[in-house]
Amino acid sequence: MRAVEEVVEDKADPRPPAPRRTRADLWALLSYGLLAVLVLSRLWRDPSGRVLASNDDDHGFFMFVMAHGERVLFHGDNPLLSDRLNVPDGVNMMANTTVLALSVPFAPITHWLGAGVTLVLLLTLGLAGTATAWYWVLSRHLVTSRFAAWIGGLWCGFCPALVSHANGHVNFVSLFVVPFIVWQVLRLREPGRAVRGGLILGLLIVVQVFINEEILLFTALTLGVFVIAYALMARDRVRHEARALLAGLGVAGLVSVVLLAYPLYFQFTGPGHYQGQPFEPDKYATDFASIFGFARQSLAGNAELTRTMSVSGTEDNVFFGPFGLALVVASAVVLWRRSVAARAATVAAVVLLIVSMGPHLKVFGHNTGLPLPFGLVSHVPIIDLVSVTRFAMVPATIAGVLLALATDRWREFTPRGRRLWQVGLVLALVPLAPKPLPVVDADPLPPFVAEGMWRQYVTSDDRTLVTVPLPEVTTGRAGMRWASLTHLDYRSPRGYFMGPINPPTDITGSWNAPRRFTADLLWRVREYGERPALSESDKARITEDLIFWRAAVVVLVPGSRNEGPLLDTLTAALGEPQSVGGVQLWDMRALQVPPAE
Repeated sequence: MRAVEEVVEDKADPRPPAPRRTRADLWALLSYGLLAVLVLSRLWRDPSGRVLASNDDDHGFFMFVMAHGERVLFHGDNPLLSDRLNVPDGVNMMANTTVLALSVPFAPITHWLGAGVTLVLLLTLGLAGTATAWYWVLSRHLVTSRFAAWIGGLWCGFCPALVSHANGHVNFVSLFVVPFIVWQVLRLREPGRAVRGGLILGLLIVVQVFINEEILLFTALTLGVFVIAYALMARDRVRHEARALLAGLGVAGLVSVVLLAYPLYFQFTGPGHYQGQPFEPDKYATDFASIFGFARQSLAGNAELTRTMSVSGTEDNVFFGPFGLALVVASAVVLWRRSVAARAATVAAVVLLIVSMGPHLKVFGHNTGLPLPFGLVSHVPIIDLVSVTRFAMVPATIAGVLLALATDRWREFTPRGRRLWQVGLVLALVPLAPKPLPVVDADPLPPFVAEGMWRQYVTSDDRTLVTVPLPEVTTGRAGMRWASLTHLDYRSPRGYFMGPINPPTDITGSWNAPRRFTADLLWRVREYGERPALSESDKARITEDLIFWRAAVVVLVPGSRNEGPLLDTLTAALGEPQSVGGVQLWDMRALQVPPAE
């Protein structure tokens, strides 16, 4: 294929013997696996008893997602809707990050070893698998040197962006389908591949939807920019190949639409659907200075300095470092005159990097007010569901591909040029080497949960166990963790998930369940230590909320912030608690709850 011939060296160049290439493949896979284990090593020591320090909210959410996958496989639950959280409304799993393509196949591990083990395993496999997938595509189709492919896979799988997202984001480290989607799109231009290639591409798209739709959107936009740039630079070639490409894309589109029609319909119109994000598009945007800086989890990173250039510990999405940036730019320069495809890829990387900076340019956290192109499309449907800074994951990946292609050509360099390239690789990659992700110990499960004492109170599946603090986006994490570690055997109100803020009047996306009197009251008590004087009307509203949540028992999480005021408030509202299995609880089974719908 001509596009491939542009970016690889002459295939007549001598290759090492097949056994040697096989050994190189094995060493590459082993190195990626060991590095991924190193990054998650602290969590591996106690997957169910520790949480990732930089992102315990999403850690808890993805444990819930793993537990949902277990219920789908072992209990026949609806894969698109969970009724185990946010009772009575449930959670639209398609409108959240379902990762059903991962959580369901790994459900046996969740069932036997727990959601914590599945989570750390998928994070580890995500990093290693992404690196391996890029290594495979590069080594089989784009470069002749296994070393060059290894460098490319190493960058694509363990660049600062991927390591940063390993802080709980299973969906953003599991990018191993993406290189095969890209390669299948490129191959569609081959004569006679429209049906077979389109079918394969359509199935890959379906799998990616059930891992991460956001990444699929990034991939589609990137390929769109790439094709436009390529067409402008090689008009004759594109005219010759356009018909085959469009035919293959038509087949892929038909296959994916047929298979995804109902899931996407459910996502955008089903129970719990929402529109937009709970923040403005410029809140989470890439800082220009981050292009030159180091991520907090890189060997040369400094957390205090990185905070001025990054929105959070999970969004260090560029951070090439000065030498890394220089080497990526050098790679683009080396390839620029040799390959139209490399030029188009470079253009796509620059365009997506600019898009990731949001509507206004920020430098070291300062909004310069300089308008950027994203401001023109920030409120376009679908685009308004994206966290803008994540567009920077595209140039981070393209950088790895360019680095592999340029390294593959170093035999063409002069002896001095080869030495300089080797030194550049060391200076670029060593400072970016990932450090183990920090973790903290989670509070141990009280016997009430660990020994199943809760079953004495939640005797019916249509009633719930209400944990206080109530599970919300930044509070009540223990409640979601308890539920996930018990395989969601009991149902819970509220939770951390994406849903409408106040349906049906306002379906703007929110990280919390719609507001209720008791939820707001207990949040203020936890945050500020208030001891409110409850009127009879207040107590009646609390009872009304407990009926709405179908409460069987209310449990105060031991060791909670402002535990004393919380205990006093609940006692004033519900009476004296019982002490059972290491917790204080209030038996609510006497509440007259209407029959479940």
